[in-house]
Amino acid sequence: MSDVEAVDVRRAVADDRAAVLDLLALSLGWERGPEFRDFFAWKHEQNPFGQSPGWVAVVEGRVVGFRTFLRWEFEHPDGRLRRAVRAVDTATAPDQQGRGIFRRLTLAAIDDLRREGVDFVFNTPNTKSRPGYLKMGWTQIGRLPAAARVMGPGGARRMLASRVPAERWSLPVAAGVPATELFADARVETLLAHVRHAPGLRTARTTAYLRWRYGHPPLGYRAIAAGGDPASGLVVFRVRRRGKATEVAVSDVLVPDGAASTRVRLLREVARATAADYAIIVGTSSLRARYVPIPRQGPILTWRPLADPSPPPHLHSLDLSLGDVELF
Repeated sequence: MSDVEAVDVRRAVADDRAAVLDLLALSLGWERGPEFRDFFAWKHEQNPFGQSPGWVAVVEGRVVGFRTFLRWEFEHPDGRLRRAVRAVDTATAPDQQGRGIFRRLTLAAIDDLRREGVDFVFNTPNTKSRPGYLKMGWTQIGRLPAAARVMGPGGARRMLASRVPAERWSLPVAAGVPATELFADARVETLLAHVRHAPGLRTARTTAYLRWRYGHPPLGYRAIAAGGDPASGLVVFRVRRRGKATEVAVSDVLVPDGAASTRVRLLREVARATAADYAIIVGTSSLRARYVPIPRQGPILTWRPLADPSPPPHLHSLDLSLGDVELF
């Protein structure tokens, strides 16, 4: 019997939770403790799009591999609701690497997801993992555009010197209010009813989605409402340390149709209010708000069709924000 044949791959069940969390801590550096148990539950169980399906690899009764996909939904310009998943957390025990466990878990997952009627899977893998995805049928769509507003020469120097991943948890800031507080306001429903329907695929934004996506307190998402009125527009952001730099990541900007000037004001306000070294957004830049495109800095999006065999979309037909692709 070969090494790979000795590995049993199956759907994860509730009884696997403790072993999965231990594996994530061992393989990905997750800390052990209630903070990360709560984080896992928020991320994979409380998502309004549905609980994350997971798969485990087992050797002699021990969980040695884990793979999960975050459920997502998109609105299509033709009115269809597209069911999707994001390829997210995966881990293999250090003593089991090199046995093809990641590949077996991933291929088993996409077969199950296709049978369940999930239309496609998307993610933004890093340089190390991207070749493996491409070998398993993923297509590289392209690099999402990114833009930044730099606050002064010192901010520029620190931004250029901080080419490392941002920290997971946010820095405490006084700017805006906790996102949970703003999204509890009923006026957000009014805003969503008047947000322009983009010509391309976009995340199906509902109050339930927004309250979940930006609602885990330790992640420290903040929000600013235009003129104090969420119905007039809002911006969601968080401030993190990236190396020696302080970065404000603008996750979402939602304004009513025809309120382009409100978007500009919100982008200016979040940059000024946070006093970070720079602010960064993904998607269409706003030169009026002094956010300048930064070449080769946006995440690279990959895609794999599942139940819907349609070819991958073009990059320009996607309406994605940082909140849609941010690693969290």
